[in-house]
Amino acid sequence: MTDATSPQRTTSKNIAIVLALVLVFFGLLNTMPEIAGLQNWARDVTGQPFFRVSGFPTEYFFPPMFMLMMTIVVFDASIYRAWKVEKPNKAWLGLLLDAGLLLGAALGAFGYLVEIDSVCLIDQITGERARLIADAAERSNVIPGISFDAEVPSCQSRFGGWTIPLLFTIITLFFLYNVRVWGVPLVAVASVVVLYTVATTLFWVFDLSDNNFLLTKLGADGGDVIAAATQKATNIFISPDGFMGRFMDIVVNQVFPYLILGALFGTSAGGTSLIKLAVRLTRNLRGGPAHAAIVSSAMFGTITGGPVTNVLSTGRLTIPMMRRNGFNKYFAGGVEAAASSGGQIMPPVMGVAAFVLVALTAVPYTKVITAAFLPAMCFFFSIFLAVMFQARREKVEAMRVVPDDLIMHRQDWINLTIIFIPILTILLLLLGNKDAVGAGPMGWILGAETELRNGVRVVTERSGVLQTIVNATGDATSAGWWAVAVLIPLLFLDPQTRAEPSKILVSLGDGGILISRLFLLLFAVSIIAAFLNESGLTGELTRAVTTWLENADMLRLFGLEIPIVGGVYLMLALTCAMFCAILLGMGMPTVPAYVNVALLLGPLLANLGVSFFTAHMFVFYFAVASAITPPVAVAAFAAASITGGEPMRTGVAAVRVGIVMFAIPFVFAWYPEILLIEEAVTITNDAGQKVLLEGYSSQTDWGHLSLLLLRLTLSLYLLASALARFDRAKINGPEVALRLLLAVLILWKTPFVIVFAIGAAAVLLSWHHITAGRAIAKRAVITERV
Repeated sequence: MTDATSPQRTTSKNIAIVLALVLVFFGLLNTMPEIAGLQNWARDVTGQPFFRVSGFPTEYFFPPMFMLMMTIVVFDASIYRAWKVEKPNKAWLGLLLDAGLLLGAALGAFGYLVEIDSVCLIDQITGERARLIADAAERSNVIPGISFDAEVPSCQSRFGGWTIPLLFTIITLFFLYNVRVWGVPLVAVASVVVLYTVATTLFWVFDLSDNNFLLTKLGADGGDVIAAATQKATNIFISPDGFMGRFMDIVVNQVFPYLILGALFGTSAGGTSLIKLAVRLTRNLRGGPAHAAIVSSAMFGTITGGPVTNVLSTGRLTIPMMRRNGFNKYFAGGVEAAASSGGQIMPPVMGVAAFVLVALTAVPYTKVITAAFLPAMCFFFSIFLAVMFQARREKVEAMRVVPDDLIMHRQDWINLTIIFIPILTILLLLLGNKDAVGAGPMGWILGAETELRNGVRVVTERSGVLQTIVNATGDATSAGWWAVAVLIPLLFLDPQTRAEPSKILVSLGDGGILISRLFLLLFAVSIIAAFLNESGLTGELTRAVTTWLENADMLRLFGLEIPIVGGVYLMLALTCAMFCAILLGMGMPTVPAYVNVALLLGPLLANLGVSFFTAHMFVFYFAVASAITPPVAVAAFAAASITGGEPMRTGVAAVRVGIVMFAIPFVFAWYPEILLIEEAVTITNDAGQKVLLEGYSSQTDWGHLSLLLLRLTLSLYLLASALARFDRAKINGPEVALRLLLAVLILWKTPFVIVFAIGAAAVLLSWHHITAGRAIAKRAVITERV
């Protein structure tokens, strides 16, 4: 890079940071919880009775936010800036593409405002909108039973036939920048979906085939082909599946505070102190540094939600620690990659993908984190076991004494509050009871008035502070917002931040850039969702696979004929979903990997006796697992960049350590009670009614669940030891195979098989420990003699 280009690069990045700060300001303002008295004060000051200080109307707020985010992307990932250095003769084309993206974003925002019926921008400018609304109001007063809302007219002035070329121009430009920022895999999948939709439309227009997979939903519209296609293109602008639909809503209205929280945490001193604490707690365990990596990555990852970010943040300390203590570089990289990926399934935050799960399943966030709790505990417990057996195998001893560079100092204890207080804020607000706010001693201090009713103290009046807490209680977005509000002053507990306060602004700016990049990614996801919806592929695929499974009666495997009934039927469908999730998720962040498969296979799984929520959780887990699955294991490759090991071998090690992430979804598909919520055991019957799965009630059977968890613990022990090929001593091939088989049979649903497997496991483990103990004692005697 020459000196001539450095100032330009710096200026461009600085502009991106400044615009990102503007984005962060308005995004946090929009998601600000209802603060008692603030709204009324603002309306009194402005004199506007409908003025809002937060929760802005989406039809007016989304377009400028969309334009702002794409402008940030242009300055942050400018093709012109890159090509001026790398390909000077093509710099003019890069400038044209940068300008094209800005123009495309402006036209996309303008098109949304023109086409959406709640705005009708051109009609408003011409006055046609006011006239039509006046006519509608008059009719609603004259004609009985006609409401004004039902009579609000649609837009009269639209883009018409220009919508189609405008849409494809925007898609092309946005896909180009997606390749630049996020890589090829997501754009490749999105392009295939777009081309498929266009191809099926042409097949219908020219009547080239009657194959169900080559037909299109446009055919159901009949009539004018151009008019039908124009309407479908318009839907992609304004429908919930469109690029300013539910995915924009997720970013701008739901997950925004958590992305800012993650950006602030990523640069805070609390992360390093958290790792030091984890080392201190695990110093007496043989796998101490690896256990510390698991704990710190789980806690850090639940907030950042990004496996690569997590690896590069915590891994720079934890991987050298593991190497220094005796673990080989591939195992160290695998542990960090698996634990960092698992941060996305760790409550209470779980990253962006959890909010997408909430949006697609319509299950409240508090229930989602409840459902995620036990599977996450099982996953991290299995990694602990993997570390324990590997430590025994490699004869790694406990460090006992903490290295000088990892000793907890007074400032580290103070820095831990930077991590724990925001997380505690989230938990208290998410799990709190609105009715109980102000009922305790603190309520009296904060100005609550209470009285006894039938022996129960009830709050009759709350102060402004308590009412503000009530407004935020139980709401995930509000909890995240208050966590940010708490975190920013806490950051000044760190002397380095006090010495350089601009670090906070830079972190906020980085958060705004991350959000802009994320929406660029979600634009491609929204195109996939919209075009799948318009093509009808999802419904056709579901019908085809369901019909095949209903008609198939035998599965031939290695010369064996297995009847496709009951559990085999479900297992076959789940296995198909697993492979699709892993294949479609290769090289992608978790969000698009999850959404792609959920849109395609979620309805299929829900038709096979699994609840809609469980089906989505199943796909979600494999989307998370795709980050450690070769050949494109992005989290493992990030870990390999630190260890210096071969990336593919690191990916294989990560799969071996995190194998339970591939097994747990099958467990909760077979035993949905492990998800702890009613939605996991509720299905829709043929009549469209919500009913409980056979054998389940709306209440958790804690006795049955406890026995299931004990069986699962034993199964995980067998699985982890088999994959490590070590327990108290080395395990030979036949014993490895037997342990793997028993791990599966212990979780089988047939009582006789369960009892047999548990008994066989008890005998096997007893025999192993006795023989290993004798061998160890014999070696000790020989050593003494020598």
